[in-house]
Amino acid sequence: MSKMFRISLPDGTVREMPEGSTPADVAAAIGPGLAKAALAARVNGEVRDIMRPFEEDSELALITARDEKDALELVRHDYAHVLAEAVQKLFPGTQITFGPATDDGFYYDFAPAADRGPFTDEDLPAIEEMMRKVIAADEPLIREVWNREDVRDFFARTGERFKAEWVMELPADQTITMYRSGKGEDAWMDLCRGPHLASTGKLDPQAFKLTRVSGAYWRGDPKNPMLSRVYGTAWLNKKQLAEHLTRLEEAGKRDHRKLGQAMDLFHLQAEAHGSVFWHPKGFLIWRQLEAYMRRKLDAAGYLEVKTPQVMDARQWEKSGHWGKYRENMFVIPDEVPNTEDEGPLVSDDAEWMALKPMNCPAHVLIFKQGITSYRDLPLRMAEFGCCHRNEPHGALHGIMRVRQFTQDDAHIFCREDQLVQEVRDFCDLLDGIYRDLGFDKYAVKLALRPDKRFGSEAMWDQAEAELREAVVSSGRATEEFGWEELPGEGAFYAPKLEFHLTDAIGRTWQVGTIQSDRVLPERLDASYVGEDGERHRPVMLHRAILGTFERFIGILIEHFAGNLPLWLTPVQAVVATIVSDADGYANEVAGKLQAAGFRVEADTRNEKINYKVREHSLAKVPLLLVVGKREAEEGTVAVRRLGSEERQQVLSLDEAIAMLRAEATPPDLR
Repeated sequence: MSKMFRISLPDGTVREMPEGSTPADVAAAIGPGLAKAALAARVNGEVRDIMRPFEEDSELALITARDEKDALELVRHDYAHVLAEAVQKLFPGTQITFGPATDDGFYYDFAPAADRGPFTDEDLPAIEEMMRKVIAADEPLIREVWNREDVRDFFARTGERFKAEWVMELPADQTITMYRSGKGEDAWMDLCRGPHLASTGKLDPQAFKLTRVSGAYWRGDPKNPMLSRVYGTAWLNKKQLAEHLTRLEEAGKRDHRKLGQAMDLFHLQAEAHGSVFWHPKGFLIWRQLEAYMRRKLDAAGYLEVKTPQVMDARQWEKSGHWGKYRENMFVIPDEVPNTEDEGPLVSDDAEWMALKPMNCPAHVLIFKQGITSYRDLPLRMAEFGCCHRNEPHGALHGIMRVRQFTQDDAHIFCREDQLVQEVRDFCDLLDGIYRDLGFDKYAVKLALRPDKRFGSEAMWDQAEAELREAVVSSGRATEEFGWEELPGEGAFYAPKLEFHLTDAIGRTWQVGTIQSDRVLPERLDASYVGEDGERHRPVMLHRAILGTFERFIGILIEHFAGNLPLWLTPVQAVVATIVSDADGYANEVAGKLQAAGFRVEADTRNEKINYKVREHSLAKVPLLLVVGKREAEEGTVAVRRLGSEERQQVLSLDEAIAMLRAEATPPDLR
């Protein structure tokens, strides 16, 4: 008699299924509609192929397109699989490496045959067409468990040296799976942990698009061979793809690099790779934002400090960063010897220093100066700290990801009984700042302990519970705030709350964070004197709201498409003449507005007014105050607003000043 398994469903019902049954069989037993819609299955919490047989009594949840997050990850993984098969069919001799899903699609890295050279964007249409043929073939994707030596021998025999190398480095206790599509000699095989859809035909052939080709080193190491990385975007259906492509088109118009050039805000160049050259107008945005943040922090009881750029490597060893973060740090010798005798530039026994990649160890050193009492806590220590991280060249992106950056960083040293309230207060502070800066929607996520971490399990249990309690008690652990817990995504020393902004075109940006850390105070021996007269460890809350000024200004530029709020705009208004007879009046108006504290310029060039309007519109000047003979005689200005279809508004100079004062005042000062 066949063995039976008890399969528990989300609605509480239990079905008895014979050994060898699959989630697909359960879906079919429930009804033909579900059998068609089911893409994969969550079995005992693990996402699996829908055709993979049950191995024991199990809890089962079937995954359909309604489970968008899981469904998108599945189909994107499958599109990557189909991409690899299509490339090898089109270009025999190509070797495959890795092909993961990404936030909006997938990519796959290839080693093209030596006789054809790297792939280019011109290859993408042909690859797309072949992908559609693979999808139309509707071949089952069959999971097979292999011995690692057999996998190595298979790939070595078929000329796939990258896969043959990789499989031998997988953990000895890991189940090795291969996925097969097709039959006989035409079958295509890939080393993959899965899961996959039941067949290639489950994919929508009109719901993906290949986007670009770039170079990527094997295993991310510049010493290894250069591969061709083919990127694509993929969705559940054609409509979602069209919406995404529209967002991409809109994002292209908002690209902070293009707008930064048009608005004369900043530039980047190879002489300082990964660092920003801020122009006067761009740095004015920075200064306004920094002044606003400083006022908010002062009001919230933060004390501002300034710490060194370079610290001894031994300090980074104590903090744990040297072991965990060394490859991303800029390291320099403490002293460079005289090299007149042509000796080595740096001796073998040199003492090492490092440019700081973060501010936290230095803040602990300030905390340790003198004796701190429990009555002094919480101590909120803030720094607009300039940091350096050695990001790979390929990871740099405009001012969004750079090597030199300034954080709106702060660390709160508090007692355990103060922690939940401090986190709640931080959430309220962050909420007000985001809304002041034009972001009404953000999500809150709790990143939990990673596999590699410092600290005891009890320490992590307590830290995660405290952060969770703070969010719940603040009323933000709700669907409205996109509340979600992220297993394995915490820092190596602490769990953290992440705050993800949603911008004007629906993109999300992970910006703010607060981390509950008991590890660093222990490693760096920070303590305070408690009410009992004994020494105790403070909890250290690492927190940022903007993240970095560079990245946040880039986000602001893209969110507002360059049309920044008036209080942040470098040039708030231009007084532009229609005729040269009004030049004197234009300069007079500009002078009075400047004296009133506004950032105003006069444009008295001998150019037509339409030319001036177009030029200042491209530079994103929000207000154009047009003056001619009539305005000069009447003491008025004709106000045109950037992007407005409304007719210009004629105001007296006093009315114009009052209007600017109302609109240009920072939100915290209104």
